[in-house]
Amino acid sequence: MTSLDKPTEETQAEDAPQQDARAVTEAALFEAFGGVRGMVETVLPGLLFVTIFTVNKDLHWSAIAALAVSVVLVVVRLAMRDTVKHAFSGVFGVAFGVVFAMMTGNAKDFYLPGMLYTLGLALAYIVTTLCGVPLIGLILGPVFKENLSWRTRNPGRKKAYAKASWAWGLILLAKCAILFPLYWWANTAQLGWVLVALKIPPFLLAVWLTWVFLAKAPAPIDVFAEMEAAEKAAEEKQTAAEAAGARHRREG
Repeated sequence: MTSLDKPTEETQAEDAPQQDARAVTEAALFEAFGGVRGMVETVLPGLLFVTIFTVNKDLHWSAIAALAVSVVLVVVRLAMRDTVKHAFSGVFGVAFGVVFAMMTGNAKDFYLPGMLYTLGLALAYIVTTLCGVPLIGLILGPVFKENLSWRTRNPGRKKAYAKASWAWGLILLAKCAILFPLYWWANTAQLGWVLVALKIPPFLLAVWLTWVFLAKAPAPIDVFAEMEAAEKAAEEKQTAAEAAGARHRREG
């Protein structure tokens, strides 16, 4: 390698902030969406339900198994003192599906609450973006410690959040466009296997696009650091004022 091929210190210095931004973005997305474990907790109950129902066509045993594994996942999280928001959301989702299916007696209705939630979430991404407050920014803002500063102080990040929210909304709408016709035309096993197959790939595509948009966006404004700095400056100013007052009294 010649001297011209070797990266200079200046080039390395320019690349460092971009690499840091990408690393922070990856960590934030991992935290917000639960990573690999969160995906497993999302897929496993539905996979167990459709597997058991495909074998014995028994709605009750399929529903009980799906709900039981959801509860076990929460217990494991609690035992490990880990965050339980993803596992709890899975329990509530499965519980709604079980109750709905038991009430109607139609096994396909186990999937209907989740499908309606997906449709509502897709519309929420699109509507909030049209209103100038993209949902993905509301979700990730606290994770990046920027809260809502991106709305008025960081237009580049607002644009990235808008692009990401459009991606989430359109991907979820496409997913709904596949699932809802199957709800009417396919049997329970067919719908269940397609739904399981569509759990992870659309999610990974949306997360990847979010990472692409945010990795190229300006760095987030750490409003917590700003507040801490402001509080520290106020304390120093007060301390200085008290010291000046005490000195004035001594001299007087």
